[in-house]
Amino acid sequence: PYYVDINQNLFLEAYLHSSDSNLVLFVDTCVASPTPHNFTTVTYDIIRNGCVRDSTYYTYYSPYSHVVRFKFNAFQFIHYSPSVYLQCELVVCRTYDYSSRCYQGCITRSKREASS
Repeated sequence: PYYVDINQNLFLEAYLHSSDSNLVLFVDTCVASPTPHNFTTVTYDIIRNGCVRDSTYYTYYSPYSHVVRFKFNAFQFIHYSPSVYLQCELVVCRTYDYSSRCYQGCITRSKREASS
């Protein structure tokens, strides 16, 4: 566990350990939950499908494509436990493969037309 005060900046870094230097790392989704075993019922999206959902989220520059750095403000789920659990999904792609998920950025699902 990592203990922080409410609204304190929480800094995270993910590092890809690989001998292949032609890989890039991308943060696709980070979801917070008041419980460690359920990231679907009561959740808070920090970033989803590459789209930032939390206004305190900030990505920091990294000189290495295999390292991602970001921060957001710590918070507490109202009327729940004081603990917040984080689950992040990262994607690994080939460097300069511009058709890969890593280079697509924020993906919003298009709305379907309702048939008459």
